[in-house]
Amino acid sequence: MNDRPTFSPFWHRVRLMKPRLRPHVQITRQQYRGRRWHVVHDPTSNQFYRLNPIAQDFVGMLDGTRGVEEAWKASLQKFGDMAPTQNEVIQLISQLYSANLLACDTTPETDQLLRRGRERIKKKVAAQAIGIMYFKIRMFNPDRLLTLAEPIIRPILNIWGFLAWCVLLVAALVTVLPEWDRLAQGFDDLRGDPSQWIWVGIVFVITKAIHEFGHGVLCKRFGGQVPEFGIMLLVLFPSPYVDASACWAFPSKWKRVAVGAGGMIFELAVASVAAFVWVSGQPGDLATKLAYNAMLTASISTVLFNANPLMRFDGYYILADWLEVPNLAQRSNKMLMHLMQKYVYRLRNLTAPSSLRGEQAILITYGLAALAYRIFLFITITLYVMGKFFAIGLLLAVWTASAWFIIPIGKFLHWHASSPQHSEHRLRGWGISCAMIALVVIALGMVPFPDRRRGEGIVESLDRTTVYFLSEGFIDIVHKRAGDHVEAGEAIVTFINPELEKRADAVLAQLEEFQVQERSARAAGEIGGVQIALERIRVAQENLDEVRRMQDDLVVRAPHAGVIAGMDLESRRGGFLKRADPVCEVVDPSRLRVVAVMEQRQAAWLFEGRETVGLPVSVRFYSSPSTLIEGIGIPSVEAGQKIMPSAALTFVGGGRAEPEMRDESGRVTKRPWFPVRIEAENPADLIAAAFPGERVKVRFDLPPRPLAAQWLDRLQKEMQGRVQL
Repeated sequence: MNDRPTFSPFWHRVRLMKPRLRPHVQITRQQYRGRRWHVVHDPTSNQFYRLNPIAQDFVGMLDGTRGVEEAWKASLQKFGDMAPTQNEVIQLISQLYSANLLACDTTPETDQLLRRGRERIKKKVAAQAIGIMYFKIRMFNPDRLLTLAEPIIRPILNIWGFLAWCVLLVAALVTVLPEWDRLAQGFDDLRGDPSQWIWVGIVFVITKAIHEFGHGVLCKRFGGQVPEFGIMLLVLFPSPYVDASACWAFPSKWKRVAVGAGGMIFELAVASVAAFVWVSGQPGDLATKLAYNAMLTASISTVLFNANPLMRFDGYYILADWLEVPNLAQRSNKMLMHLMQKYVYRLRNLTAPSSLRGEQAILITYGLAALAYRIFLFITITLYVMGKFFAIGLLLAVWTASAWFIIPIGKFLHWHASSPQHSEHRLRGWGISCAMIALVVIALGMVPFPDRRRGEGIVESLDRTTVYFLSEGFIDIVHKRAGDHVEAGEAIVTFINPELEKRADAVLAQLEEFQVQERSARAAGEIGGVQIALERIRVAQENLDEVRRMQDDLVVRAPHAGVIAGMDLESRRGGFLKRADPVCEVVDPSRLRVVAVMEQRQAAWLFEGRETVGLPVSVRFYSSPSTLIEGIGIPSVEAGQKIMPSAALTFVGGGRAEPEMRDESGRVTKRPWFPVRIEAENPADLIAAAFPGERVKVRFDLPPRPLAAQWLDRLQKEMQGRVQL
């Protein structure tokens, strides 16, 4: 059965028209997935439209003297069943006319241009209002500046320049990676120093201007025009942009890819040069700070945002050109709508956005991924902005929710009520929609689903003793490593302190001097001199005993029998420890439990009156993810605290808790966490599988609840944790 109806009830409106392509319109031949297409481009309005060979042949017959019906009949004779139907002809003429690519004989040319210009402005304003998170403000035409700059840098805009860029990038990575600790420390300093944020903003705008210059100059290099430069407000933050859409008409897809990647290439080159300046600069200098900011913003923002194909930035256009699937986002949405109309509403006479199997799979996959990412982006950005500026964030959330969700729902209802595709089965369509809504409401709001909360923790011993260093010095010999068994009094680690040796020699020399003075005074019969010398001898002897005790303390011994737990001391050989610094822990491996820590947003359910004792809990070990310990009970939880059970639960040890920058132990966090101590129902399983100090993942299985209740609860806790009213 033919799914493309040949005739249209609206054919009489266009059959006698005699349209023509506007004289200045340009047509470029391109190849997409092995098939020939034609791109129609209007340089004055920068409008584009893509035609397949049959549609291009039909449009070519519209010369202003031949009517639409005459051209359609000629196309039928030439292509038979492959010729466009009347509905497709009407749609083609309408879209070309709206894009200002087609002139019609029904009204004066001036009126056509003015009316279509007003329609385009209205659509652009509506699109700007809907996309308020990416609001654009046009400033000037940069084409003349790019025309002057392009010949200057043309010698490096080739394959040799690209290879040199690759070498520069690799050299910068090799230079920066050994400075990773300093790099991370700089990021912490940046977050803790608001005075640098202004410089970060300035550097961001400058690097993004260089980024857009890369797009523009490469577009000019390949013969395109760049008619627009402006400022885009990305979530209310200014970022420059250029209109390099002229590359869409380039015949070679690799030239289109090069223009799409040009901004990232230029920006990463800036980041590479900034990396060399930062490494060679003096810490604290303004130039070093600016280089660090440029290196950070020009690399992270480019990778996370511009290279992301799920956002309509550089990565999206590069992916679309590489896959040879133009209008990827728009056609993906149409493909999902087509599948819904065909398989859910059982409509007929539908035309799919693509007839190629491979292209259909790409459209479906991208459409689903982009939809999921859009929801994720909406929630995360809204929560972030509301956490900083509640009123603005709330307004942004309402506006964006209306644009992304409420307006599409309104269009869906309008399609139900007025679409001619539903004319014969409109009642059935409403019934299907109501049934789907009821099914979603029941599935999300009434059917219980497992409610699971997750935390991170460590295995600890019920009997443990922290061994502290009672002197100060450098680690010299490690006698016992983590996991080794020790007996009471056995040496764990030996330190050295050259200053103590010098101090002992000095005190011993003083003692000998005072003894000589005492003997001399006694021989001379000076009773007062003897008493003074004896007092000095007593003080010197006490000092010597104290130094000897500190020297003895350089050998750290086990307070009792057990197993060494904590950080591997061998990795700290040569490191310096101060007095009262923890060295390790001596634990009893026969009595273990798990202590998990949870943020307030995760642990709120512990204080909501639910039964927490005896809930099923699952524990998995980082060292052995396949090992699972089931059936663990939960005792009562304490109040939140900022001192973690172990540094392994903070960033220092690979955990998720953010530590205080001033804390050297790595155990003090910026925000309070809630510890949950978990006893194993079968201690033998935990003893056989775990070791004290080992990191674990913990999952709490709460009573089942509907998904809607779980999501609302999590959203409420996220807002409570982020929004400051």
